[in-house]
Amino acid sequence: MNLAYTHLLPSDFSATSRVWIYQAPRLFSLAEAFAIEDRIDQFTAQWQSHGQPVKGKGFLFFGQFIVLLADQTATMVSGCSTDSSVALIKKLEQEFSTSLLDRTQLAFVVGDKIERLPLAQIDYALEKGFITATTLYFNNTVATKEELEKNWIVPVSQSWLSKRLTRQGGLSGTEQVRDR
Repeated sequence: MNLAYTHLLPSDFSATSRVWIYQAPRLFSLAEAFAIEDRIDQFTAQWQSHGQPVKGKGFLFFGQFIVLLADQTATMVSGCSTDSSVALIKKLEQEFSTSLLDRTQLAFVVGDKIERLPLAQIDYALEKGFITATTLYFNNTVATKEELEKNWIVPVSQSWLSKRLTRQGGLSGTEQVRDR
């Protein structure tokens, strides 16, 4: 599976640009993906904070992760502008009959696919070896462009889940993610 994405991020955005990631519980169809990308582009072209344009960009990565970026070097993103981005996400949820705000589903690269797993089943998955220290995890809590570039897709051993590995006695290899 090709996990390269950093080359798509805008080079003229500050490393401290704010990032929000919304994960779908399923892969969007090609037609849905085109429609979602179009809505994201329309939104970021008109995104404002207190009447000032927000330097924003959005992506649909791997057919199921909506990523929004806002470069705050010119215009700070306020509560109202954040609310407008959440309103976009809620509209997309309704239009495409999906959930994008559920933070209890975690995503991993297993084999050559992105698999989702409920947080409540993590210990079981670790115990049975479904997830290991080297399994790649999508850390959707990254908050800046720099973190998105360096810490979005990381081995489980380099994430908050590593504490659960040691409880399961499964902390072994710590393979680095190659160029994404």
